[in-house]
Amino acid sequence: MTIAHAAIVGAGIAGLTAALALARHGISSDIFEQADDLVEVGAGLQVSPNASRCLNRVGVLARIENQWREPARVALASGSTLRQVAYVPVGEARQRWKAPYGTLHRATLQAALKKAVEEEPLATLHLDCRIDKATLQALQPRMTRTAEILICADGVWSHSRRQIPGAGEARFSGNIAWRFVISSEDAPSVLDRQSVTAFMGPSAHLVAYPLRDVGGFNLVAIAAGASAGEAWHTEVDNSWKSALDRHFRGWDPSLKRLFSMDRPTFWPLYEVGQGRWHNGTDTIAIGDAVHAMMPFSAQGASMAIEDAFELAAFLSEKPVDEAFDAFVAHRLPRLERLQKRTALNRFAYHASGPFRLGRDFLLGIKSPASLARDLDWLYGYEAYGLDRL
Repeated sequence: MTIAHAAIVGAGIAGLTAALALARHGISSDIFEQADDLVEVGAGLQVSPNASRCLNRVGVLARIENQWREPARVALASGSTLRQVAYVPVGEARQRWKAPYGTLHRATLQAALKKAVEEEPLATLHLDCRIDKATLQALQPRMTRTAEILICADGVWSHSRRQIPGAGEARFSGNIAWRFVISSEDAPSVLDRQSVTAFMGPSAHLVAYPLRDVGGFNLVAIAAGASAGEAWHTEVDNSWKSALDRHFRGWDPSLKRLFSMDRPTFWPLYEVGQGRWHNGTDTIAIGDAVHAMMPFSAQGASMAIEDAFELAAFLSEKPVDEAFDAFVAHRLPRLERLQKRTALNRFAYHASGPFRLGRDFLLGIKSPASLARDLDWLYGYEAYGLDRL
């Protein structure tokens, strides 16, 4: 162990996982969150095996397994004809990738992480803690002990990463999302209770999957569109109906009817561009604060969990400056490969005309087993330091 105590800004998935992972290495932490309660916005999320094995090592997986659902497959289907094009058998995750693939509401994971942190003697959570300038010096009076490093885990709109010269900036991706949760009783038969399904169409797609913990279905409709301003989420007026009609024109009526079942939350989707991850001495950013990307690979939460887990491992064995450099050098190739995969998925999900026909042909000739092999590098990944906990 090369440090004894850390300050963490942000009590989301990245920040809370970081506190738990640090504690497993005997490193204590103070976590600072400006919200007075951890009410997770959004709806569902997918936790793939590369992240669930990390959650297992920090003692959180057992807290959520009886609340989430492990889908049998991740399927791709046509939004206009409902025809299934291909699927990945993620129900075999425990056998193939040695860890489960689960879906759950964000609030369920958030609550499990918070409970674990509250029970961890080496972690102290500070809610309702507004921070105007997130530096170690500014935070010190509120800490339980002197911290050697500051971990910025406050998301895509991170204020704390401003302490890192040359850090990346948030930029609008050109995509917007509408998020819904509908009850299982209202869900039509076209929605498979055993699958995560991505319905694809020109310049738009709809992801649907069951949420056992809330007794409903998570729906995310994503399309190209204009920014609604710098807000991570905002309620919209009735113009959302005409916007959805426009983006999902020509889709199967049973899918389009889903959009009228609940008032959506509207999300302009932002990415964080390339930039420095740390200042070389005492401050580093992780998760969406440094590499927020589009949800076309469903890896946002999983990458945040991996970041937190691996940073703790590097900090436990190297001096801070070396640990920071080693962590970034280790993470960048994986993030770059994922970004390429995400860009490919974005093109494939929104393909039209001849490109759509080519996509369907190429996916149609690949077996489920071969599609699973294509994801071994992603889902079968064992985070750095996993063998030490």
